[in-house]
Amino acid sequence: MTFPFRVLLVVAFLAGPAFAAETARPAHPPGAAIASAHALATDAGFEVLAAGGNAFDAAIAVSAVLSVVEPISSGLGGGGFFLLHDAKTGQDVFIDARETSPAAATMDRYLKPDGSFDRDRAVNGPWAAGFPGLPAAFVRLAEAHGRLPLSRSLQPAIRIARDGFEVYGRFARGYQQRREVMERYPGTRAVFLASGEAPKEGDVFRQPDLARTLQLLADKGFDGFYRGEVGEKLVAGVNAEGGQWTLEELASYTVKEREPIRFRYREWDITTAPPPSSGGIALAQMLQILDGWDLARLDESMRVHLVVESMRRAFRDRTFYLGDPDFVKVPQRLLTSRDYAAGLRATINPAKATPSDLLSGEQTPLEDDETTHFSIIDAEGNRVGGTQTVNLLFGSGLVAPGTGVLLNNEMDDFALKPGEPNAFGVMGYDANAPAPGKRMLSSMTPTFMESGDRVVVLGTPGGSRIITMVLLGILGYDAGLQAQAVAALPRYHHQWMPDVIDAETGAFSPAVAQALRDKGHVLELPGDEADGGRGSSHVWGNLQTVEWDLRENVLRGGSDPRNPVGKAAVEAVGAKPR
Repeated sequence: MTFPFRVLLVVAFLAGPAFAAETARPAHPPGAAIASAHALATDAGFEVLAAGGNAFDAAIAVSAVLSVVEPISSGLGGGGFFLLHDAKTGQDVFIDARETSPAAATMDRYLKPDGSFDRDRAVNGPWAAGFPGLPAAFVRLAEAHGRLPLSRSLQPAIRIARDGFEVYGRFARGYQQRREVMERYPGTRAVFLASGEAPKEGDVFRQPDLARTLQLLADKGFDGFYRGEVGEKLVAGVNAEGGQWTLEELASYTVKEREPIRFRYREWDITTAPPPSSGGIALAQMLQILDGWDLARLDESMRVHLVVESMRRAFRDRTFYLGDPDFVKVPQRLLTSRDYAAGLRATINPAKATPSDLLSGEQTPLEDDETTHFSIIDAEGNRVGGTQTVNLLFGSGLVAPGTGVLLNNEMDDFALKPGEPNAFGVMGYDANAPAPGKRMLSSMTPTFMESGDRVVVLGTPGGSRIITMVLLGILGYDAGLQAQAVAALPRYHHQWMPDVIDAETGAFSPAVAQALRDKGHVLELPGDEADGGRGSSHVWGNLQTVEWDLRENVLRGGSDPRNPVGKAAVEAVGAKPR
């Protein structure tokens, strides 16, 4: 990476927050801003805005096109979360389109005869998949929040699925990583080997079955996917591979509208994702812990130390207390309270890392690259933050024949065996155990930030790292950075267990890395000799963010430079309120 990530972050924190002069807040933005992980999706959003749609119609277009061009990350066979702000009413709504568990997917189904955990069954094929939620979210967005018919908002996705798009490097590389699993299933081979060979960078990739499925959804709404021809093919495709779906369970899927989590950090009002996302509660804990220090006045190693210690404590609570609120009592009020954060802050030693095994491993009494995100602000001031996923690369690898729908492998996000880490190394217990119709815990964290001078939408993919990437993005905005600089910030992560700081190449200078080790932290840095050359991938995440600068009444977008096919754009398009 050529971008001076670390220097930028240091300068930004030393600069401190920017405070606007007292000026009247503009009534509406000067146009619209969209940032997404693929240029075709961003362009689709603007196409729908130009046709008279609002941010919620544009969200359908962007999400659906991402479902076509990013099967590596998301799709109709997966789910997502959508955080909405209605400018006219001032209301915020969280649409939960998380996948749900089939009744047959009991914990014993994921054990081998000797009682050990069957990782292959948890992440590959029919038993890995929950019932999809994304198509139902499109219907809800169009009927309850949009201005255009669903059929219009889905047109870009239908066209691109039918006519094809150019295969990009991440798509081709991801297929090679998952090729063995993808080619187990005849429905998947029919889509991805339609030309006789695996997709290569530069190929035109067409999905006629998916185009037909999208058209049925456009024409018939919910019933076009969850019942009738498509529903029958989905259930038959799963069961032919040994799964146990039923038509009744598929047709009973419902999206949920939930109250977002809200809290204050310094000059910012934060609105973010509630359970079954773990992200909002974790953000509230981490930021309210950090609110006890003036981070801009601290040297970099101390700042990172405190941020990591806040991450450690939030992820410990995530492990034990969070799950689907329709099935378990989540102590949300306590976990997000400032008093609870103050108590956690008091356990942090500024001079020394807290070993994770010293934080209780028992419940105490208490009342990448997969996934994708987009951010939208329209000319009326409506906002959408959408994060959607099929979980791991290409989900379960299973396409139900005749549908073009690549199914998720979200069942691995349940605690399928208590204390057994999932594919992201995150553990869980009873609160996140599977049950019929239950939604698995998620890290997806679409987020709004509002201050007297700026309005921000941000989010990212990245498994359990989503939460900490959004945290660092919030801290970057608080330090005065603009959207593109926030999208480019270096990343580091701690999730309680394993007890290590994971970081991108270049995130820390040698001096800062050594200072952290001197405090007792264990670092995993790519190619770092001190850690035997272990460590994470070179870079991670795909943060997409937009901001409305109220002082200057300008829009800005930031698309993660780690992803060359992403696009953030601002256009003078869309209807303004009269």
